[in-house]
Amino acid sequence: MQPLTDNDTLADKDRVFELAAELFGILATPTRLRILNALCDKEKSVSELLAEIDTTQPNLSQHLNLLYRAGVLAKRKEGTQVYYRVQSEQAVALCRTVCTQIAIELDNPGSTPGAERLLPRRS
Repeated sequence: MQPLTDNDTLADKDRVFELAAELFGILATPTRLRILNALCDKEKSVSELLAEIDTTQPNLSQHLNLLYRAGVLAKRKEGTQVYYRVQSEQAVALCRTVCTQIAIELDNPGSTPGAERLLPRRS
């Protein structure tokens, strides 16, 4: 994605921000981040995902369906099993970058200057 410039119209900028907010909203639950993490290396069936992610089958299916409809995940059916895999490597890269930085900040709170921190300040 190109950085926004002064030459971009207000409508162009608004559209970019709307789509970015939509993507962040799709990724904005711990369960969905766990799903992406579980699928980073290979596709998995719903039952395999259930074994890794502490949630109910209906809840997991709801999250998988949303990620699928958004184009973040792809799926295929084999017999009675449904297998999911990452469709959007860019979405996974974004999540990985953010989660890695937050893990660094949690492990060593003083290592990241305040202007570079992602974690919100705690009152």
